[in-house]
Formats: sequence, C-alpha cells, structure tokens
Amino acid sequence: MALNQMRSLKSVIIAKNAVGVGQRTFAAGAGKAKKGSKGAASDAPEGSTLSKEVKSTTVVGANILKDGADPKIFLDSEYPDWLWHLLDKSPALSELRRKDIETLPYEDLKRFVKLDNRAGIKENNSVKAKN
Repeated sequence: MALNQMRSLKSVIIAKNAVGVGQRTFAAGAGKAKKGSKGAASDAPEGSTLSKEVKSTTVVGANILKDGADPKIFLDSEYPDWLWHLLDKSPALSELRRKDIETLPYEDLKRFVKLDNRAGIKENNSVKAKN
C-alpha cells in the first residue's frame, strides 16, 4: 500500500513539474549565457552613446510616454519657489508641543492639530484594545 502511495505521489510531482504549476518563470532573453562564449566582453555594459551635451540638458530616461521625449533641464530660476521647499523637514509633534501654540505659524499649527488628533486616536484605540 505504501508503494502505491509513493507512486501516486511521484506521478503528481512529475505532472506538476510538467505543467509548470508553482514554478517560477522569467522573461525570455534573461537566461544563461551561450555555452560557446568564453570572453566577458559580451557581458560588459556598452559605453554611453549620448553626448555630454545631451546628458547635461535633458533628464535621460525620465520619459514615460511612448512617443514622448526626455524632459529638458531648466535653470533654477525657471522652477517655482515651492519646489525647493518640498524636501524641508517638518517639525515632529514633540517639537511642536514644546513651542507656544500662540506663536506658531499657520502651517505648523495645522500640522500640530493633525498630529495631535492622530496621537489621540491612537491612544483611544490602544485603550479600547486593552479592554
């Protein structure tokens, strides 16, 4: 009986491998190198075909449209002022709590209210979860 179970299990495994169920496949062309090639010259990355002038005036590879072109790089003065403040660090809730609420700028006050409400909600949820 055990022998029959082993045979049926073996046939299931063979059928599974033949069909490709549960087996990971990759895109064509990403396979192993040809057996005849011994040199690493074919594996080496090609030199850039773009000139330095093109590289310094366009964002190469940023195009997402099929028929589009890579976007041009402009002077810093041609970009809006808000763009340069996107990566500025915002103060944390603990920092905002140490400051006087009356003297906070509007943006920091808005952030304080949002973070304080979020902290209150988390506290209420943790109390409810314990009960």
